[in-house]
Amino acid sequence: MRYEGTIYRPPSEAHSLLIQCTIGCPHNRCTFCAMYKDRNFRIRPVEEIKQDLTAARQYYGDAVRSLFLPDGNTILMKTVELEEILKYARELFPRLSRITMYGSAQFINLKTPTELATLRAAGLDRIHSGMESGDDVTLKKICKGSTAETIIAAGQKIIQAGMELSEYVLIGIGGVSRTVEHALESAKVLNAINPRFIRLRTLIPMPGTPLYEEFLRGDFQLLSPHQALQETRMFIDTLTVESAELFSDHHSNYAWVHGRLPADKAEMITKIEELLSLPESHFRPPAEGSL
Repeated sequence: MRYEGTIYRPPSEAHSLLIQCTIGCPHNRCTFCAMYKDRNFRIRPVEEIKQDLTAARQYYGDAVRSLFLPDGNTILMKTVELEEILKYARELFPRLSRITMYGSAQFINLKTPTELATLRAAGLDRIHSGMESGDDVTLKKICKGSTAETIIAAGQKIIQAGMELSEYVLIGIGGVSRTVEHALESAKVLNAINPRFIRLRTLIPMPGTPLYEEFLRGDFQLLSPHQALQETRMFIDTLTVESAELFSDHHSNYAWVHGRLPADKAEMITKIEELLSLPESHFRPPAEGSL
């Protein structure tokens, strides 16, 4: 297998075979993101990708159970090309339980429902999508390239196509000034989508990003540990999704809360309340990991 640059994948894909289909991110303007800044976006030729899949088959045999296709927004590839890759992967690895990739709302929405159904039939099981926020003011400020409306439309299209959707929410991305709006509007968007998975990340400003410079200038106020926990509690409390699993499976988070919604909501909120009873000195500083 051949890889170009740093390869990023969700924690849940830690044991997946990684076959790079695209290089970089076609948007690459989010103010908080430090990924893919060292490369220009391009799509790898299908034959190259198939050669890497073949090499993986020769090395691993048919032991591969899950496959993730980096880089950012592989969903942007032409449907006919993705279909060919998906079918080829399924032929090489008949014991695959899932094939997944990244897809932001703006690029998912470039696909028609028929195209998404074609990809599902070819073997695409799950999309990992970083919505970050459901608050339009915050989305515009961080240059996400999406609105609450387009995020809902994209999420509903993925679910209607029969795929699993894993949505990522970035706790603290609205700063202190938008913490309430960010929590409530993010929950509102997810309630409209009802994704299979909701995954939490907590903002840590990364050097080299515009948001980091805002933070250094004092133009962006980070949430304290207690404020981040309060935002998380408000977000979870507002969720009315059905049969979704919530995970805080990332080192950035102050609270390790996970469970199925709505059944485990009360238990998760109780856990956050217990954490809020601890002094803030118990937690990492808000910017730890950025310096």
